[in-house]
Amino acid sequence: MGELRHERGVMRDATGLDTGTEDGFLLFGRVLDGRGGGRAVDWEEARGWQPQGPNEILWVHLVRFHPGVAEWLEQGLEVPEPTAELLTSDDTRPRAFREQEALVATLRGINFNPEAEPEDMVSMQLWSDGRRVVTLRRHPLQTPRIVLADIDAGRGPGDAGALITALIEHMIAHMNRSIVDMNDHIDQLEEDDDDGNAEDMLAKIGTIRRNCLALKRHMSPQHEALERISRDAPDWFEEHDRREIAETIDRLRRYLDDLDISKESAVVLMDELRGKALARSEQTSYLLTIVAAIFLPLGFVTGLLGINVGGIPGVSDERAFWIVVGLCGGILLFQLYLFRRWKWL
Repeated sequence: MGELRHERGVMRDATGLDTGTEDGFLLFGRVLDGRGGGRAVDWEEARGWQPQGPNEILWVHLVRFHPGVAEWLEQGLEVPEPTAELLTSDDTRPRAFREQEALVATLRGINFNPEAEPEDMVSMQLWSDGRRVVTLRRHPLQTPRIVLADIDAGRGPGDAGALITALIEHMIAHMNRSIVDMNDHIDQLEEDDDDGNAEDMLAKIGTIRRNCLALKRHMSPQHEALERISRDAPDWFEEHDRREIAETIDRLRRYLDDLDISKESAVVLMDELRGKALARSEQTSYLLTIVAAIFLPLGFVTGLLGINVGGIPGVSDERAFWIVVGLCGGILLFQLYLFRRWKWL
């Protein structure tokens, strides 16, 4: 197992993934003091850490795919092998369950990394026994860093339950940003409805609909996972933490409703665009039909007079051309009169 050190320069692999620090997989570690603050710890201290006070909590944030993580979970924290495999695997469907006095969860957040799409959710695995909190991830995730900044500023969570609650709250709150962005895009498309290219707008709306479906597909099981945490968490997860999780569940439910509204708005806008495109196509077809109806009798007359057989009247009469022109004009005016009367024009 690779030896760990605290934040001594982040290393990345060939794919650009953050693989931890120079010597291992520890991204950062903190010992919470129970008053909102905390002190940094390296792996040497975290590995043999024992609380020095009644309120101290250890939090370590790890890269889950690094070799040795599962081994440390099993041997250092005595996590059962199936649970250790779950915490380090790529099976990232949101879930949560209680294992004796430990809470195990897999949660997913919006991916705000460069060149990432909103539906490319980033997962975070979590394990806690009330005295230690271990979070693991594969791709960079903003939420742990936000909570870490609060701790370093002295205004962070004071215990394991509050830490887990803070992580969940920030993760869910970040989802609202993506949903608001999609709603703004839909509003902008509605404003550009008359000026924009229909094909481009339909492509953008299709992307928004796919994003909505992808987000809802991931957020719905997360809703169930949070309910499991609120209902089945161990006793060290205090009552006020359960209430805050319940409020977060309500917020997530509102976000799911907003996703439904965004999806329906996109469908309505897509139907309007298609309806307008169909109306323009029908109008064009109608005008072409009218033009064809006007020129049909005129073409018949000119074609009849143009046949190359004997007996065509007016061949030797110099006024015959103008007589034919006048006849065609009369036919045209008579047609226009009939079309107006029949309300075709």
